[in-house]
Amino acid sequence: MSSLSLHYKGKEKNGTETTVKKTFLVPLAELYIEPGYNVREIDQAHIEEFRDAYISGEFVPPLAVQVTDKGIKIIDGHHRYHGALLATESGTEIPRLECKDFSGTEADRIAFMVTSSQGKPLTSLERAAAYQRLENQGWSVSEIASKVKRSVADVDHHLQLLNCGDELISMVKAGEVAPTTAVAMAREHGPNAGNVASEQMAKAKAAGKTKLSRSAAMPQFSASRARRLVELLFSAESFPHGDASALVLSQNIEFEVMAILEEYRSHNAGKDSQ
Repeated sequence: MSSLSLHYKGKEKNGTETTVKKTFLVPLAELYIEPGYNVREIDQAHIEEFRDAYISGEFVPPLAVQVTDKGIKIIDGHHRYHGALLATESGTEIPRLECKDFSGTEADRIAFMVTSSQGKPLTSLERAAAYQRLENQGWSVSEIASKVKRSVADVDHHLQLLNCGDELISMVKAGEVAPTTAVAMAREHGPNAGNVASEQMAKAKAAGKTKLSRSAAMPQFSASRARRLVELLFSAESFPHGDASALVLSQNIEFEVMAILEEYRSHNAGKDSQ
């Protein structure tokens, strides 16, 4: 049976362009996690998945680490590390974990945590927090987008998510409101968005729903009524009226036009005060 090692050693004969990038087996006791460093929230179920993988001897990707004066800091692989600790507690001997060096700036390390395919996928709030770290370091939205390989619109949207207010952010975290809906509500209602969301969520729960849809969160004025208003005004004639102009409407049409306008006022009641 061959291996990559043997394949590499025979490169002069087989012509392979394979190169070597070393990994190291690091004692668990020498690894450490910096509190608050990981952009992902620790998920116990995900930790237990890695625990089971270690216990059964399955392949687990190496951790990305950085050597510091405190020891060997984990950059990527927090859940794998916790899983190894849990496996050790359950009686499986894991003296060392496979690790590889991570080189680069702090911004590179943050971007790596965002783009790494080894860890659990980031939630919108976790991604937003990572983008904010880069922004706080002086990176522009376009520079962040290039760094994390996402669109400018994606970065901008996630940064806006963090400005939605505590109430809306809590609802996003609980899965009650989609991140896109939260941003849209914040734009529409400003500082009152949290109160509006809570009121609409209460109605949704009363109807047996667990999540506030965008249509329920931001009810739109009837499209058919808007079209009807256009139809009524289409054939109206205008005439000069002082410094402005006026429309000539029959009495029946005027009544219907005014009724639609009143419906629109009722639909938008309270928005002007927000």
